[in-house]
Amino acid sequence: MTPFVYGLLTFLLACAIAVSLSKDLLNSIIIFMSYSLIMSMIWILLESPDLAITEAAVGAGITSVLFFVTLRKIHALKEEEYEQEE
Repeated sequence: MTPFVYGLLTFLLACAIAVSLSKDLLNSIIIFMSYSLIMSMIWILLESPDLAITEAAVGAGITSVLFFVTLRKIHALKEEEYEQEE
């Protein structure tokens, strides 16, 4: 295995530990997005491009958007209110 593969696996493990220890929801989602992108790179290295595309689209894309929308709905992410002075 090359140093690149070892680096990917180390980063994958670090992302998994960081998500489980993170107490901030927004940081957890961003780390989860990184985890999904690294997993898609690993699937490419394993010569499985169909799984890589699925992981990138669903794991890093759609799931992350759904997480952000859910956090907005439960008011975990606060909207910035801009007041206009007249």
